[in-house]
Amino acid sequence: MGDVNRRTLTLLVALVPILVFGLLVSVVTVPYVSLGPGPTFNTLGEIDGKEVVDIEGTDVYPTTGHLNMTTVSQRDQLTLGQAMALWLSGREQLVPRDLVYPPDKTREEVEEANTTDFRQSEDSAEYAALLYLKYPMSVTVENVNDDGPSAGKLEDGDAIDAVNGKPVANLEQFQALLTDTKPGDTVVLDYRRKDAAPGVATITLGKHPERDQGYLGIGVLDAPWAPFFIQFNLANIGGPSAGLMFSLAVVDKLTTGDLNDGQFVAGTGTITGDGEVGSIGGITHKMLAAREAGATMFLVPADNCEEAKTAPQEGLELVKVDTLATAVDALKTLSAGGERPHC
Repeated sequence: MGDVNRRTLTLLVALVPILVFGLLVSVVTVPYVSLGPGPTFNTLGEIDGKEVVDIEGTDVYPTTGHLNMTTVSQRDQLTLGQAMALWLSGREQLVPRDLVYPPDKTREEVEEANTTDFRQSEDSAEYAALLYLKYPMSVTVENVNDDGPSAGKLEDGDAIDAVNGKPVANLEQFQALLTDTKPGDTVVLDYRRKDAAPGVATITLGKHPERDQGYLGIGVLDAPWAPFFIQFNLANIGGPSAGLMFSLAVVDKLTTGDLNDGQFVAGTGTITGDGEVGSIGGITHKMLAAREAGATMFLVPADNCEEAKTAPQEGLELVKVDTLATAVDALKTLSAGGERPHC
């Protein structure tokens, strides 16, 4: 009987670390975030009944095939067991959580910054496409402060043509005409608006806490201007790395023929307003997602090429791009022939 009790006790003692380990695996979270292939979206298609890239107020040409933007999936608050399973799958990458969510910022602050970056990326994608299509540059209103002197008189997207009757062709000329103003002065701005006839706004300048000159309460920049609307309907999916594919969709919809020759093209890359393509994170995850979705060509930012070559996907051609123009030229070879730049 004593031997039986000792064996039972030995078995129970042996089970304790197993039970403790099981508890750790299923309950304890780890300071890591899992990154992997995320969903892809055809920028020439629809989402929730809306065009991903919706252009209103001008002729839009039919498109076929795919120009897919790609994303990286992200999983947070992983238990030890979940982290181990994702790592062992070979499809996921574990990175320290502090790299994704800096300890000096709340999750909400990170997400708010990401949303701001995405909106700026949408603007840059529009400007890059319009510049490529040779729409003229204008002094363009990027934003109007809700409680500023211009609220209700100017709108986002207005093009300012003159200040007090003096034409302005660029931001430098615009700012020069406001340099000697002071709070309380009245300025008259001639503007063009996308959904209306040209107008004139008379604005009494306010006071800025950091400078003496009069304050309009608007943000302006030099940008190509078109009399129609471009709306992107992906609501912060993909972040700024969607910029290149958004621009390509705009170009495809505003020009005749199929830019992609009706084929399944995917890609990634940030874009500036003047069409420069920038590097992104998670390139290998995006390539895997694209290939599994059916893509046969992937547009890779030039600075990501070395990393992309470390994880080639069978049947996926890696095309190196550094500007919107080189991306368009590479796509045109699908129907016209010619050499494409490869990673």
